[in-house]
Amino acid sequence: MNSLARWCYRWRGTVLGGWLVGLVALAALTVVLGTGFTDEVELPDSESSTAYSLMEEAGGPSSATPVTRGTIVWHTDSDVDSPQVRERFTDALAEITAIPGVKQVVSPYAPAGSAQLNTSADTAYATVVLDKDADTEPVTQAAQALRGNGVQVELGGQAFTEQPGGSRGGEAAGILAALVLMLLVFRSLWASLLPIITGLMGVGVSLLVVLLGSHVVDVAATSLTMGALIGLGVGIDYALFIVNRHRKSLLAGETVPHSIARAVDTSGRAVVFAGITVIIALLGMFVVDLGILTSMAQAAAVTVLFTIASAITLLPALLGMVGLRVLSRKHRKAIAAGRFPIAESKDGGNGWTNRWKALVQRFPLRAGGIALTLVVLLASPVLGMRVGDSDASSEPVGSPARAYYDTMSDAFGEGFDASLLLVARTPDNASSAAFTDLVNKLGSTPGVASVAAAPVKAGQQVASATVVPTSSAQAEQTADLVETLRTQVIPAARSGSALEVYVGGSTASSIDLSTALMDKLPLYLGLIALLGFLLLAVAFRSILVPLVGAVSNIATIAVGLGAVTAVFQHGWGLSLFGIGGSAPVMYLVPVLIVGVVFGLSMDYQVFLVSRMHEEWNRTGDNDRAVGTGMAETAKVIAVAATIMLCVFASFGFSGQRIVAMIGIGMAIAVVVDAFVVRLTLVPAIMTLIGRANWAYPRWADRITPNLSVEGPAKHATATPAATDVPGTEVRPFSDSDHARLG
Repeated sequence: MNSLARWCYRWRGTVLGGWLVGLVALAALTVVLGTGFTDEVELPDSESSTAYSLMEEAGGPSSATPVTRGTIVWHTDSDVDSPQVRERFTDALAEITAIPGVKQVVSPYAPAGSAQLNTSADTAYATVVLDKDADTEPVTQAAQALRGNGVQVELGGQAFTEQPGGSRGGEAAGILAALVLMLLVFRSLWASLLPIITGLMGVGVSLLVVLLGSHVVDVAATSLTMGALIGLGVGIDYALFIVNRHRKSLLAGETVPHSIARAVDTSGRAVVFAGITVIIALLGMFVVDLGILTSMAQAAAVTVLFTIASAITLLPALLGMVGLRVLSRKHRKAIAAGRFPIAESKDGGNGWTNRWKALVQRFPLRAGGIALTLVVLLASPVLGMRVGDSDASSEPVGSPARAYYDTMSDAFGEGFDASLLLVARTPDNASSAAFTDLVNKLGSTPGVASVAAAPVKAGQQVASATVVPTSSAQAEQTADLVETLRTQVIPAARSGSALEVYVGGSTASSIDLSTALMDKLPLYLGLIALLGFLLLAVAFRSILVPLVGAVSNIATIAVGLGAVTAVFQHGWGLSLFGIGGSAPVMYLVPVLIVGVVFGLSMDYQVFLVSRMHEEWNRTGDNDRAVGTGMAETAKVIAVAATIMLCVFASFGFSGQRIVAMIGIGMAIAVVVDAFVVRLTLVPAIMTLIGRANWAYPRWADRITPNLSVEGPAKHATATPAATDVPGTEVRPFSDSDHARLG
């Protein structure tokens, strides 16, 4: 790392030029080649996927059928079935049928669509089937042209659902807030700008790589937002840690090139290590085996990789260009006068950091108890978390989607867009009769609004029926109905026959998808926790320190999920974000928060403990090591967490529910992790544990590769001391250890 930093400093113009040329070249390629995003979700093996497979066997539509469906609904102030209204909409629907890409339109005024007309509510709707890639804008314009003269027209359904738009500029506000914060802390424009410039460059290049990569691998369009969200947060933070270390070295009297080399060789190592843990946590999402989720993870991992590269190559070059201007004017004047004004205590902190570490170490039980209680309270809403898809009923009042939902639900019930598809294999007459009997009885099942069986061709051994619930797709009652049908109603209807019935449809598919993801979540969490433990054990040659880190990381994840549940499911403060009403937590969110928050909390654990470990190696005094680690890293961890809060929280105002969930969940998790967990709970626990923090079995010491997170350490001055634990040893590094580190 030292050699890399010196090379980047020496050839700083070349390094900066290389990044700029790369950015421009990638942008040019993107303009020429375009993108190849896909948002298709492959269903895991489940009952709903089996239902679609049976439908495909029978020649019906499957989940992969290349068509999309939408609805045009109209409500009139007078009789919706009057000759004038009939003629007007019949002609309009005929014109829509002729639009390229439209395969079929079912009118409520035709025999096949008679159920789509409610004269008592003066409301009717037409279903439109389009090619999957068809341009829906001409259909939308033709339908909206019918508005007026006492006629309300709304569009909805999959075909006419508005895709998430571009950013509202919230992240720009987050970056501006981060800049103001760093200006207040550093009192230097360049020290404040460099982390942002470095982070933006890393994110910009990485997102262009993701855009081009979408031609090679399946990548969802939302992956860009995910990459930007995570990349901006960690990119600015990683650069901040290096800039902070560089400033300290300059204030201690080192020259600019030596200071840059030292900063990259110490904080830069920690950045690389922390970034690798984030990438591992993200790539661990492959165990979930869901295409759209793994594509988000891939995009985010690429972004983190480029932000690391930017921090350890571009940043040293920029630091070399600005020289001492990275310091405040006051500090530059002092250095010019031959004074090196680094005002630190013997423990390396200053001001509130020393007071806080003294308080925590003096009362570790009380401090740890208060911190733990706060974590439990913030995480408690996660116990009531319900995972699923949101529907139009949770959209903001006045939005097109909500207007469509209100118009349809008033006339056709809340479950109009939550229909369930029952698909049956009927190999003989007995099973066919059993399915007919089941359909006839379903109408009296609680939670069922209506049932309609599809016609069966002669000799066909697959039958189907559509069940419309009384509740909306996101309602808990609808999920309960699916469970009741699968576990009680359908098994009772078989009556010893060969009948096989499967519950499918988009609502059931969403439930199955949520269940599959949540079933794999413990495996994913266990995998990344184990990998994190092993990495920390190798880095710090300890058992208890990685264990405390892993457990506290899980606590932080619970806080993040608790925050998402409280805000977006229970609706506490949800009106602030302008995305509508409460809804279940979207099924992608828990997995994403588990992976990202685990990686980010590992970052702070690495930065905190690496300084403790460095002091332990030097002195062999646990209390001093814990105190010095707290005092020297508290300020930069607090600033870094506040920057992440600004960046992540800004995505809460994106207008996209899933992005807002992830942004707010991570923002709250990071702040709690930094201030409550890393700077209070972990030091309190490590103070209580004492020297046993650094115990490491001799057999493990012999087989564990040596990895220096904090860079070349100073030689130990303390005497090695063994613990009472057989086969373990607690000691600072010896000369042979340093020799192995090279």
